[in-house]
Amino acid sequence: MHDTVAIDPARLQALLQRERAHFGRHHPRSVALSAQAQRHYVFGVPLHWMRDWPTPASLFVQHARGADLTCVDGHGYADFCLGDTGAMFGHSPEPVAAAVAEQACRGLTCMLPDERSAQVGQWLAERFGLPRWQLAMTASDANRSVIRWARAITARPYLVVFDGCYHGAVDDTLVDRDPAGAGSVRRPSVLGQVHAHHAYTRVVPFNDLEALHDALADGQVAAVLAEPALTNFGLVPPQPGFWDTAQALCQRHGTLLVLDETHTLSTGVGGWARTHGLTPDLWVAGKAVAGGVPCAVYGCTDEVAARMQHAKDTAPPGHSGIGTTLTANALALAALHAALHHLHTPATYAAMQASADALEHGLRQRLQARTLPWTLTRLGARMELQFTPATPRNVDDVRRHLQPALEESLHLTLLNRGVVLTPFHGMMLCSPATGTSHVQRLLQAFDDWLDALL
Repeated sequence: MHDTVAIDPARLQALLQRERAHFGRHHPRSVALSAQAQRHYVFGVPLHWMRDWPTPASLFVQHARGADLTCVDGHGYADFCLGDTGAMFGHSPEPVAAAVAEQACRGLTCMLPDERSAQVGQWLAERFGLPRWQLAMTASDANRSVIRWARAITARPYLVVFDGCYHGAVDDTLVDRDPAGAGSVRRPSVLGQVHAHHAYTRVVPFNDLEALHDALADGQVAAVLAEPALTNFGLVPPQPGFWDTAQALCQRHGTLLVLDETHTLSTGVGGWARTHGLTPDLWVAGKAVAGGVPCAVYGCTDEVAARMQHAKDTAPPGHSGIGTTLTANALALAALHAALHHLHTPATYAAMQASADALEHGLRQRLQARTLPWTLTRLGARMELQFTPATPRNVDDVRRHLQPALEESLHLTLLNRGVVLTPFHGMMLCSPATGTSHVQRLLQAFDDWLDALL
């Protein structure tokens, strides 16, 4: 193969079989708990995503702190998954853990604003650059709310998302681009579909300004909901100037620009948009925003806030369809207050970037030494090893080079050597607690994988 490494399939399968057997021998407690959990959990785990790992049985965690995990069999791991970004600031960061412990004795939820709410609102505005805010339980909840608000205040039915995006479990975004180029189609993997969400969601290729223009041209799109860089179907950064032009297109056609920074929060203080000087109409973040405690936020401009207020004030009495009872509960407020004050800081991000610099340097050295035609794509404290000859421009570039068995062997080999990667693709994330020893452990395990593979 020209653009990929010529790997002997038999050698790859032998490596996978050897590493699966290694896991079974060295994780008897996890294997036993997996069997026990099968009796009462569908798929054997509390959330079926927890089986999206290449291990023959689930890895059960006993302890997580900073950038380290310990499994029930007593093995320690350098964690570069970090709860798929939920623990981006490290597991149980001390300020958040202390705030949660204190608040747990003062009340968990009241459906009334906590005394720290005003301060939290001020800090949200200062950190992320938009003046008006609302809270949600998860980024999925926040995105659902934002989509409903956008349609309400624009009186437009359509949404635009980018092919390969990730916006949580939001039906409107679980739509695929028609490979024949005739609009959007149902995503076949989505279970229990009833409504034709693809009829109201337009899917366009990322970094394709012409396609975006065409999608907005009829003036019927309420909002473009986007990650600043695609992060779920492989890491795909925006091309230079893409977002400035995309925002101008949205403004020309009266469409709201919504940026979901749940994953790109790792770019720098305030996320990708704040780092790059882009001010969207609405902005969303979840997962790590409160240090890993379930919480999400969405902010907006004063103009959008006024339109939201008008839409609510002029609607008939009753449920708006936006919000849940536990939203903005006192425990989440306490965690968010601590995270904004102690974690969303230049010092925190400097530590994350320093570790990411060292990791990137070590990985690039190894790829160059073996003349491997693979790409390392970086976005702040996040990076991904991609089996592509160049940084992808869109998801089609990623699809053309997918090698699931190769990815599986990478994950399993590294895990058996005490390194955890995000189970989807070759994604790695550095936390403030990630240090030289964690980076060196990953690089040594990567060397072992390359030696076994090649």
